[in-house]
Amino acid sequence: MPENFSENLRSLCAEHGSIAQICREVGINRQQFNRYLNGTSLPAAHNLRRIARYFDIPEARLFAPQAEFEAQLSDAARTTPPGPSDSFLEPFRGQQRNLKRYLGFYHAYFRTPSWGEGIFCSLTRFFERDGFILSRNLEIAHDPEQSIRQISRYEGMVTQRGNRLFITEHERAHEGSVAQTILFSAHRQQLKYLRGMTMGLAWRPFPRPYAARAIWKRLDERVSAREAIAACGVYPVRSTRIDPTVRNYLEASAVEDFPDMPGSVLL
Repeated sequence: MPENFSENLRSLCAEHGSIAQICREVGINRQQFNRYLNGTSLPAAHNLRRIARYFDIPEARLFAPQAEFEAQLSDAARTTPPGPSDSFLEPFRGQQRNLKRYLGFYHAYFRTPSWGEGIFCSLTRFFERDGFILSRNLEIAHDPEQSIRQISRYEGMVTQRGNRLFITEHERAHEGSVAQTILFSAHRQQLKYLRGMTMGLAWRPFPRPYAARAIWKRLDERVSAREAIAACGVYPVRSTRIDPTVRNYLEASAVEDFPDMPGSVLL
């Protein structure tokens, strides 16, 4: 029976690629997982449950004779091919362990053509629900001169590949846009600032896609929701309310990345 488990686990891993990636997503130490693969150890109940859930297979089936196991896998592949939603969601599954330390609130800063040369600040939250790490983003901006007030809400999903975070969001409004952000921390233990790039849709003077540097600043737990929301908006680059680390990162992009436009580029 133990040999059946190790053989079946090796078959499953062969279909899913990198062992290291599987270990990260399942949340099991690589050395321990290797013992399962070579048959020198069987997983405890909680690890067995993790493995079964990850491969979407009943726990008991992992101990079936290999010929029977392979036949069941082949039948399942023929009769229940993954749909589009399954394929899309796959990278976002099993990320709780990887992303637990990122959960919380952030102020997300970037520069968008919609608001000239200002620095846009929005409020973002990472949280866990139903086995996924989700995001919510609130954007509030006001242009007194043109009597324009913009409020946008986004919902999204988060995954990690290597040391990069990938956030895919959609605007909740009817016919709302889809945005993509890629972030990283400069050092593993430094989570105050996450730097990267964001791609979205400028909504004025007319809709066009753009890409720009983005930097997210983690909020202290003592900051209230009212204070966090009140800080959202568009700021002049030299505003004293902009963290120098944020300003320096976004200003550098004007020279290094997109010399024809401060901080962003229309695509």
